[in-house]
Amino acid sequence: MTLTHHDSSERMSKYVIHNGTVYLSGQVPSDATANMREQTEQVLARIDDLLARAGTDKTRLISAQIWVSSMEEFADMNSVWDAWVAPGRPPVRAAVEAGLANPDWKVEIMAVAALPEG
Repeated sequence: MTLTHHDSSERMSKYVIHNGTVYLSGQVPSDATANMREQTEQVLARIDDLLARAGTDKTRLISAQIWVSSMEEFADMNSVWDAWVAPGRPPVRAAVEAGLANPDWKVEIMAVAALPEG
């Protein structure tokens, strides 16, 4: 079983591939001054980019873990998520309110996806 680490620092890898599965690290927004909708769009764009670099895409998502800084903005995050997720292929998902590493971040998302077969 092959295990490869990609875009790694001493602390973490942005993604790891193991046995046909891509594991993404938690993705955060690039602009912490943006509102929840914009931050969620930024995070999902990062996920799209990492999945493409790994050789897969959001249609092959298996699971997602979502952390939001306030449940008061949960609906805003969900509206962006719902427009982004592949129709008919939503992953299993958990979402919780949490204090994030940067107090200006409103959302962080970690995802797991399958590589195409063959």
